[in-house]
Amino acid sequence: MTTTAQSETSQPTGGTFFGHPRGLATLFFTEMWERFSYYGMRALLTLYMTTETIGANPGLGLDVATAGAIYGLYTALVYILTLPGGWVADNLWGQRKAVWVGGWIIALGHFTMAVPSTFAFFLGMVFITCGTGLLKPNISTVVGELYPEGGARRDAGFSVFYMGINLGAFLGPMITGYLGEGNNWHWGFGAAGVGMVIGLLQYRAGMSHLGDIGLLETDDTPEQLASKSKKFFGGFFAVVAAVVAFGYLVSVGVFPYTLTQIATVMGYAVLIIVALYFVYVWTFGGHTAEENKKMFVIFWLFILIAIFWSGFEQAGTSMNIFARDLTDRTFMGREWPASWLQSVNPIWIILMAPAFGSLWVWLEQRNADPSIPMKAGLGLTGLAVGFFVLAWGAANASTDTLVSPAWLVVTYFLFTVGELCISPIGLSAITKLSPRNRVGQMMGIWFVGAALGNLFAGLVGGRLESMEPSALFRSVALTTTAAAIVALVLAPIVKRWAGLERTGAAAAAD
Repeated sequence: MTTTAQSETSQPTGGTFFGHPRGLATLFFTEMWERFSYYGMRALLTLYMTTETIGANPGLGLDVATAGAIYGLYTALVYILTLPGGWVADNLWGQRKAVWVGGWIIALGHFTMAVPSTFAFFLGMVFITCGTGLLKPNISTVVGELYPEGGARRDAGFSVFYMGINLGAFLGPMITGYLGEGNNWHWGFGAAGVGMVIGLLQYRAGMSHLGDIGLLETDDTPEQLASKSKKFFGGFFAVVAAVVAFGYLVSVGVFPYTLTQIATVMGYAVLIIVALYFVYVWTFGGHTAEENKKMFVIFWLFILIAIFWSGFEQAGTSMNIFARDLTDRTFMGREWPASWLQSVNPIWIILMAPAFGSLWVWLEQRNADPSIPMKAGLGLTGLAVGFFVLAWGAANASTDTLVSPAWLVVTYFLFTVGELCISPIGLSAITKLSPRNRVGQMMGIWFVGAALGNLFAGLVGGRLESMEPSALFRSVALTTTAAAIVALVLAPIVKRWAGLERTGAAAAAD
C-alpha cells in the first residue's frame, strides 16, 4: 500500500482551530482562497465578454447570447469534471495531491487569462475547469476525514469550512472587480491567480497538521498505478483534444453551429443520459423495491436542484448585466463596480447561516423540522419570490432611469433564504438515500445536477439578447413558481418514498 490505514500516530496534530483539529485551518484558508479566485473571476466573466472591443478597458465584444452560452458551458464543466477529479484522487494520487496539483492548474489558468489575448482567455478557462475538477471535491473529502468519529462535531467542522467558502466568495469580487472593471480586466484575472497561489503556499505550510489524511491508500503496485495512470490520462487528454478540435472547427465555420446550439444540445444530452442511467439502475441494478423508491427520490432532487441553480446562477449572467446597465451604483460621488454586487449573497450567507442552523434544530426538537423534499420546495419558493421582486424593479428601470441597488440586495436576500433551504440538504440526502454500493455514483449525480443548472443558467441569461430584463426575470419567476408548487404538493408523497416519515416524538433525520 502507498499508505496504511490511519493509526493513532498518523492523526492530525498541532493544536486546535476554534476547537477543531488544526488541519481544518489549513483547509479553511485553502478553500477560502480558491473560492476567492473562482468567484472573483466569475464576477468579471460575463461583463468582460459583453464589453465592447474599443475603449480604455476593452472586452471581447460578444453578444449576450453567446456570452451566456460560454458562461453556462464553463460553469457546467467545472462541476462535471469533479467526477474524474474524484476518481483520480481515489485511485491514483490521493486527495492531498489532487488538491495541490489542481490548485496550481487553477492558478495557471488565471495567469493565462491575465494575458490580453482571446486565445489566452479561453485556454485559461480550460485550465481552471480542469484544476477545479481536481480540487473542489477532494478538499471536502479531507475535511470529513478530520473527524473519523463523525457526528455533530463533523457537522460543526463543515459549518466552519463553509464560512471560509463564503468569505472567499465575498472578497473575490470586491478585489477583482475593483481591479478588473476599474482598471484593466486582465489585472482582475491575474489577481484571482495571486489569491490561489497564496492559498497553495499556506496549504503546503500547514500540511503537517493533516497527519496522513488525504494520502493515497491502495493495494496496487507502482506498476499497476502507472498502468492505470497511463490509461486514464491518455483517454482524458484524447477527449480534451477532441473537444478542442471540435471547438476550433466550429470557430472557423466548418461546422455551422452556434455556441448556444451546442450548449443547448449538451444540456438535453446530459438530462437524457442521467434519465437513462436511472432507468438502468431501477431495471437491472438488482436493487429492492425500497431502494428503487429512494433512488427515485434522488432523481427527483436532481431535477429540483438543476431548476434551482438554473435560476440562482443568473447572478453571474443576466443579473450581473442588470447591475452594470440598469442599476445606479453611484455612492459618495463615485460609481462603484457592478461586480461588487456579486458579494451580497455571501454576506447574507455569513449572516444568516447560523440562524438557519439554529432554526432547524429548534424545529426538530418540536417535531416540526421540514422534510428533505419540503426543504427543496421551500428553496425554490425563496428563489421564485426573489425573481418576482427583481422583475418588479426591472420594470421601472431603463438606461435613462437607473434603479436602486436595493432591488438586487433584497433579491439576493431571498435567494439566500432559498439556498439555505435547498443547498445544504444535498450531500446529506444522498448519503441517507443511496444504496451502499452506489453512494459515489449518486454523489456524482448531485454534482451533475448542479452542472446542468449552471449550463441552463447561461442559456437563460443569454435571452437578454432578445428580451427585456423585466420579462426575462418574470419568466424565470413563473417557471420557478410552478416547480416550487409541484415540489411542495408532492413533498409528502416523496417523503414517504424516501422513508422519512416521523414516528412519535422522534423525528427521522433530515
